[in-house]
Amino acid sequence: MQSKSANDPVQYGSPITLGLAKKVMAAAEAEAAANNWPVVIAIVDSGGNMVMVLKLDHAQLGSIYVAESKAKTSVNFKCATRFLEELLASGGRELCLLTMGEVLTLEGGFPLIMDGKIIGGIGVSGMMSDQDAQVALAGSNALAG
Repeated sequence: MQSKSANDPVQYGSPITLGLAKKVMAAAEAEAAANNWPVVIAIVDSGGNMVMVLKLDHAQLGSIYVAESKAKTSVNFKCATRFLEELLASGGRELCLLTMGEVLTLEGGFPLIMDGKIIGGIGVSGMMSDQDAQVALAGSNALAG
């Protein structure tokens, strides 16, 4: 039996349940409301399928697509979308990210991890990318508590 090392990639787990998605959504919505940020929050399962989406009052319609895309990208690439944004910004061969379909390289998406496995993803859109990330992180952190 092999032991799991720190270099082993995180694995996909069972899809997030509706109950857990509601918990994540509530925490993200509370963060957005506390800052009066009109955002869209999307939660997908470990297969990238939509579980929940919430469009707060006055959020721009384009943010629906962007939030879902951030959530899916974080699941598909097993990382926060900020990491991909930074890779793209570094230029050089990382510009190949632009040729990949259905990849959104904007901060604001996080994989949802429970018991060391990806159970879904959260994406937020509507404000500046770092503010979107703050809302998404609040939702992600709800799994720890």
